[in-house]
Amino acid sequence: MKTFFAPAERTDQKALVAEITMVNKSPVVSGLLHSIGGLLAILDEHRQIISINDSFLKMLGIDEPSEALGLRPGEALKCIHSDEEPGGCGTTKFCSTCGTAIAIVSSLKHNKPSERICALTANRGGLAVDISLLVRSQPIEINGTIILLLFVKDITVEQQRAALERTFFHDINNMLGGLLGASEMLSLENNQSDLVKIIHKSSLRLKNELDIQKCLSQNGTGAYQPLWQAIDAGQVMEELQSCFTNHSAAKNNTIIFPSNHPPITVKTDMSLLLRVLSNMLTNALEASEKNRTVKLWVEHDNSFLIFCVWNKQPIAKDISQRIFQRNFSTKEGAGRGVGTYSMKLFGEQILGGKVNFTTSKEKGTVFSLSLPR
Repeated sequence: MKTFFAPAERTDQKALVAEITMVNKSPVVSGLLHSIGGLLAILDEHRQIISINDSFLKMLGIDEPSEALGLRPGEALKCIHSDEEPGGCGTTKFCSTCGTAIAIVSSLKHNKPSERICALTANRGGLAVDISLLVRSQPIEINGTIILLLFVKDITVEQQRAALERTFFHDINNMLGGLLGASEMLSLENNQSDLVKIIHKSSLRLKNELDIQKCLSQNGTGAYQPLWQAIDAGQVMEELQSCFTNHSAAKNNTIIFPSNHPPITVKTDMSLLLRVLSNMLTNALEASEKNRTVKLWVEHDNSFLIFCVWNKQPIAKDISQRIFQRNFSTKEGAGRGVGTYSMKLFGEQILGGKVNFTTSKEKGTVFSLSLPR
């Protein structure tokens, strides 16, 4: 039988029934099918399904396991190419680039696990739907027979989000580049009006903020290129006061900024420094009850310039143990748990400082960022 990739031969019906009976009687396979929370199918050496768990059946929209038994993965998933050749799934001209087919064939050939991402177009109610799957094929031996454990994870949403983020950052970066270039041209034409200065400064801030967001999105610091410059505490306080004059978190609360600043300069990235301190102030304001005060001050010693933010509310011990963990939050809703995580990420991994906090019922909570002098 013709094939463009994997062998086309199938298990005859009598042997297929024997395989199904064998795996159903195996306590090992039964335990896996009932304990694995994700999608799991058991395949024979001809890539046909001989057992499948409930999660996979639900994903396929099938009520009876017998409807999936004997099918190959692409046929069960309703891949639009699975019936283009008489041999079915694995034999078409599209299968040599299919992640599922490659993982299965590779694991059978080398008798070791193989994992691939599969970009699948499925026929769902007459509509072509694009699906992304993370597929891992693991060969094991049961009663002298090689079978495959096929672990499948639907990563469609993650892949779509990653693609949208990549497109967003690319397009927005291009638009910002044009805006920043135009504002620079205006400032070079001896036009020193306040409006031109505001436009140029806002463009720079927006560009830096985009770079910071891209860094957070990509879960690492390599995407961000710091702009190092000499900055004193007075400049930082001035920028923070400007940012929080009409900040929603400051409503019904008071921020006390220091009246005196140590005459010390540090080499740092202003945008990242403001991001870290803004998160500290925002967290302090959100943790405070209405009509409470949040304090900000600056200390120094022979080695560090230290920015401190205080509020009266203590942090419970069980929460304080995980305060800098990404995605951990005491607040409801998706997308939380980034503020304190980003303090550590930017304050330590890029700025080279140290982010700490102390908390008690008597003294409240103080977050600090220590930058080397």
